[in-house]
Formats: sequence, C-alpha cells, structure tokens
Amino acid sequence: MKQGMVLTIIVASVFLILTPWNTWSTSNVWAQAELFYQGKTIKIVVGTTPVGLYDRWSRLFARYMGKYIPGNPDIIVQNMPGAGSLVSANYVYNVAKPDGLTLIMPLSIYLDQLIGREEVRFDVRKFHWIGSQEKSHMILYMRADTPYKSVEDIIKTEKPAKCGATGTSSAGYLLPKIVEDTLGAKFQIVLGYPGGPEIDLAVERGEVVCKGVTILAYFSREPYLTWQKKGFVRLLVQTGRKRDPLAPGVPTIYELMDQYKTPDVNRRVAQVILSNGDFGRPMATPPATPPDRVRILQEAYAKSLKDSGLLAEAKKGGMAVDPSTGEEMQSMVNEVLDQPPEVVSRVSKLLGN
Repeated sequence: MKQGMVLTIIVASVFLILTPWNTWSTSNVWAQAELFYQGKTIKIVVGTTPVGLYDRWSRLFARYMGKYIPGNPDIIVQNMPGAGSLVSANYVYNVAKPDGLTLIMPLSIYLDQLIGREEVRFDVRKFHWIGSQEKSHMILYMRADTPYKSVEDIIKTEKPAKCGATGTSSAGYLLPKIVEDTLGAKFQIVLGYPGGPEIDLAVERGEVVCKGVTILAYFSREPYLTWQKKGFVRLLVQTGRKRDPLAPGVPTIYELMDQYKTPDVNRRVAQVILSNGDFGRPMATPPATPPDRVRILQEAYAKSLKDSGLLAEAKKGGMAVDPSTGEEMQSMVNEVLDQPPEVVSRVSKLLGN
C-alpha cells in the first residue's frame, strides 16, 4: 500500500515537471484576469488636450485594446493636461489605484526627472511600461512671413524668434532649446499653453511665430495640411539622424551640428534630449500594478498594433506604426537616466532648471 502511494506521488511529480508551466499557469492567469476585467472600465489618462496625436492614439487604442483583454473591458480616455504631462504623471503615480485599470500616455517626462524638477512626484523607472507605437522625431515650423528663412537667419538675428510651448518636456520647448545650445540660435519661448492646438491658434493670430512639433503630427492633420497648401509656414530643421522621407528638403540637426562644428559635450546633451523621439507616445501603468495584469496589458497592446482595423484607421489618419515593447521602453528609460553629472548639469541648464 505504501509502495503504491509512493509510486503515485512519483508519477504525479514527474508529470508536473515534464508539463510546461505555461500550459497551466498562463491559463490560470487569464481566467483570473477575465473574472477581474469583466464588466470593468479601463481609463487611459492622456497628458495633453484633445485633438493632438497623443489623444488620437489613446482613443484608437480605446476602440481596439479591450477585445484583446480577458473579460473585454470598456476603455475610456481622460485628458489631463498641465505642465507638459507632469500633472497627469503625478496623478497616475500617486493617486490612481495600481490595479490594472489605469493607463497613462505622457510626454517625455524622463527629462523632468533627470534634471530634478521639484514638481516631479514620480520615478519614471518604476512605471510599468506597456509599449510605444511609434518613433516621433521633431521638426521646427516658422511662419513664412517672418524674416527667418533658415536656421542661419535665427543665428544671426538680434531679435529672437518667439515660439510657443506647453511645458519643458514638449517638442515645442525642446527643439528650439537644442537649436540654441548646439548652433547658437536665438529663441524666446512662451510657455503655458494647454496643448498643441492652442499654440497653432496663437501662431495664426501672430502671438508666436514658431513651434516644434513631431513630424508625424505635422504631416497628418490640420491645420498643417492646409498650411502646407497655402505656404503659411516653412520648415527649418528636423531631429532625426536621417532626413525623413516626408521632409527631404529640411536639414537635420546633425547636419547642422557638423556644419557649425558643435562641441562634443553639446552633442551628447542633444542626444539625451533627442531620445524623446525614440520614446514616441508611450503607455504605462502605475507602480505596484500586479505583474500578471501588466503582462496582459502588454500583450493586448501588441496585438492591437497588429489588428487590421486599427492599422487601417492609423493609415487613414496618417499615423505611422513603428512599435517598441514594454521591455524596450524600460531599457531606454534606465539608459537615458544613467548620465554623468556633467551631462545632467548641462541638460538641466538647457531646460532652465
């Protein structure tokens, strides 16, 4: 009798050892997730105002991501602009429950943390990164009726060009500051606009004359499409290492740094800031979100980016898909925050800290 029991235990143990763990653990995780998410609503908090690409991408995910999450929860979008996404990031990090029902799509808040802004109440490394659906290099537009026909004109001018920006982590702020630091151009940056559309209106009214914006945003929506047709603005510089096919006649910042013989330390500082383009428009969850729900959200995010319906809508809206995984995002975050004091000091000075 005892030998039979021992034999049974041995056989059962061998079965468990030889059976791949994920054939039962994954099923169990998904079953539990289905019970949790069924009848629930996930909220995507967007750190910008409506209309822009952050908002458009979040609403696109809201339409498709739910069907790849067990229990098929509803997904809604909440815009929470302010201080270049610091308001939304502080909220999600410190207030939102880490239960897998809150996601955030912020601007490149890693820079605010890198330079130690006192408003930062989060650690970017502790967010759980779900992924990013694109790379978003920047381009600087200028009203065509200004005397600034090229970057060289801005370098030589005695009257700085006035650009608009939401906050210090936005493209509207970062690109002019990089051009200042690496090439010696002169800008006056007006901060505090709630979102990109409000800056565009300010440009039309003549309150400001320039703005840094992502290339994809510029070539995918209004008012830029109409502006291009009317010749209302001109494009002066872009931030990719190679010229984007959408803007083949616009020089890159790297070409201009070679032309103006920018010192190495300035180049390194520029590279830290330009990592913003590789982050794209990322999605994350708060710290302490259960690992199984993080994994489910990451998988749902990746599957959404292969959904024919989402891809068709993205293509129609001029929204390119060049994704990064959550693991890749986490690696980028750790790398960009691991900088020597000299670089951190110069980045801090550049960003006006």
